Amino acid sequence: MEIVGTRAVLLIMREAFFGTRRFDDFAKRVGIGEPAAAARLKELTAAGLLERVPYREPGQRTRHAYQLTAKGRDFLPVLVALRRWGDAWAAGEQGPRSFCATRNAVPRCMPCSGATRDTTCGSGTRSSTPARVSSVSARTATEAEDGRGSRL
Repeated sequence: MEIVGTRAVLLIMREAFFGTRRFDDFAKRVGIGEPAAAARLKELTAAGLLERVPYREPGQRTRHAYQLTAKGRDFLPVLVALRRWGDAWAAGEQGPRSFCATRNAVPRCMPCSGATRDTTCGSGTRSSTPARVSSVSARTATEAEDGRGSRL
């Protein structure tokens, strides 16, 4: 809990699984300030969940991106379990949020498997997660009960 026991760390790890790699993107997508993002990324790197990888864009200085280590990738079941618990026990009257994933570069909505445009799928389900998700997907509590949904 000492390493991953804060909201910001859980959100940074979620973003890492979604494919976020750059410092600015972590800070923006998690909604925390740059000093807090720097501190959390440093902690996750020191703990061995993320590693810094140098990259350089033409005409720019060398910077570092962050990527999941094997130890970090093994954290996925924890995030999935927390999401499922939240869907089952902490969702409001509207129920759990829908979740979109990308299959073969075509965004698909998990409830209906229809191709999506923007953040609304063919069934009219509004997605709370942008279709930038590539390899991580989850099922809502309802889908888990009746066997629908996607693989993890």
